[in-house]
Amino acid sequence: MIKDNQKYFNRLQVVIDAAVTAVSYLFSWWVQFTFWTPKTQGRLSFPTYMLALVFVIPAYLLLYDGFRLYQPRRISGKRVEAGNIFLANMVGLLMFIFCLYVIRQQDFSRQMLFLFTGINFLSLVIERNVIRMMLHRIRRKGMNLKHMMMVGCSAAAEGYIDRIRQNPQWGYQVHGILDDNTKKGNMYDGVPVLGGTDELEHILSENNLDEIAITLSLSEYYKLKRIVASCEKSGVHTQFVPDYTDIIPSRPYTEDLLGLPVVNIRYVPLSDTFNAMVKRLFDIVVSIFAIIIFSPVMIGTALAVKLTSKGPVIFRQERVGLHNRPFQMYKFRSMEVQNPEEEKKGWTTQNDPRVTKVGRFIRRTSLDEFPQLFNVLRGDMSLVGPRPERPQYVEKFREEIPRYMVKHQVRPGMTGWAQVNGYRGNTSIRKRIDYDIYYIEHWTFGLDIKILFLTVFKGFVNKNAY
Repeated sequence: MIKDNQKYFNRLQVVIDAAVTAVSYLFSWWVQFTFWTPKTQGRLSFPTYMLALVFVIPAYLLLYDGFRLYQPRRISGKRVEAGNIFLANMVGLLMFIFCLYVIRQQDFSRQMLFLFTGINFLSLVIERNVIRMMLHRIRRKGMNLKHMMMVGCSAAAEGYIDRIRQNPQWGYQVHGILDDNTKKGNMYDGVPVLGGTDELEHILSENNLDEIAITLSLSEYYKLKRIVASCEKSGVHTQFVPDYTDIIPSRPYTEDLLGLPVVNIRYVPLSDTFNAMVKRLFDIVVSIFAIIIFSPVMIGTALAVKLTSKGPVIFRQERVGLHNRPFQMYKFRSMEVQNPEEEKKGWTTQNDPRVTKVGRFIRRTSLDEFPQLFNVLRGDMSLVGPRPERPQYVEKFREEIPRYMVKHQVRPGMTGWAQVNGYRGNTSIRKRIDYDIYYIEHWTFGLDIKILFLTVFKGFVNKNAY
């Protein structure tokens, strides 16, 4: 039933997307030739533009499919979907312009194409979020549910059930758990243990289930082959939830080693050459632009530091960066000049006597961080990434905090996911690392843009920046 519903929904989604794309195209033509293009200017006829729509609709639908916009969306994120819509539209724009170049069509309005790309992106995002809200409401009312069973009563099973309970809009209904080591009738958050794993085939034949989640504990993986065979025999979709999430990351990925699947412990999107190149190019362009735009602010800050306290304007401090390599990080000096041993004593605390009056202001407003734009330009840092730490603290935390050193698999940043979520200054290092690892494993260009946007509103002025 769920599979049939999914096929019907996908077909309906294709029709809606086609309609939205067509309306966006027509609206773009109307805006372009009603408000922007003078009537006296030579232009192609309306039928010519509409003829192009015959090719645009199927091409864009294929792009939407290629960018995974017709995958099941019960638990997919809105941000990821919006990012895929953006990429599909940008590729469509480039293809459209390329085709016009190939057929040597000079009169087709390029301005209208850019307008269409923007309007179509916004329209599709709005349309899909409206549909998402409607589906969430339907599922909260007990309709369009996905019925499932769990095999194995483990920490993985408890975590799965907890997330389903917290998100009723996903539409999952767990009918029970099969486990050989838990007494029949026991409950976890309202989900009963129905019996042992030997009863799986009987339960599958007697119930119309959509999915089985295998959540065996580590000690019971020897049963896996038999359980998977029973599920495959019944034709029920099967998923595997490993009971060692403290080792496996949130986004593992597999490689094919001549037919042997290899599960990688850590997925780092920025280890991909293309992703790293895109991020580095963005860093260079934006850092140059920011240096030019904020040069009056930096000059003013430098003068304030120089005129109010003795010592150099720029403070250099060794930090640990990409692949554990040390580098010199730049900041406007906000403290009285200290000898190296005093400087290593500890972090800045609230009302720290070492901080100057100007220093207190530029630290609170993050103006002291602006020289790091030159670190970004040099390649020591990125605009967005985990904040770099001093070598002595790296050595301390690598022994105390699991996965701490994972942060050095990417360039450190001027701002980051932890900072915009409030973990800056005198806050939990463990929580900060959790956010850093989330960023490393879930990096997208869109996430970087989001963090930069949030930094403007949440990151510059911070109560924990002493």
